[in-house]
Amino acid sequence: QVQLVESGGGLVQPGGSLRLSCAASGSISSIAAMDWYRQAPGKQRELVAAITSGGSINYVDSVKGRFTISRDNAKNTVYLQMNSVKPEDTAVYYCNAKIATIFSRVWRDYWGQGTQVTVSS
Repeated sequence: QVQLVESGGGLVQPGGSLRLSCAASGSISSIAAMDWYRQAPGKQRELVAAITSGGSINYVDSVKGRFTISRDNAKNTVYLQMNSVKPEDTAVYYCNAKIATIFSRVWRDYWGQGTQVTVSS
């Protein structure tokens, strides 16, 4: 069993900052990419930021220069530092990780339960 648990969401004013965390636990052998997605009401889920085990990073254009993704491989945890947030950043944010367990060499995608981020004055 593998679990991804997110934390750090909440209400923040425009221009403010928020830090999301996602910790993976369970029968983990190794973790490849760890990503953050978001889904706003009435919209499709979109990839916000991704980081590989080697540290390669990608962002969606709308968050470049404002959001920073990082990971602590020793803790199996990925972070999303959100600065200069805008109302359009309002969404449920989901953590995703590609994980191989100690029982199988097959990589599988695992998802967190989601954490709500609301940007409003």
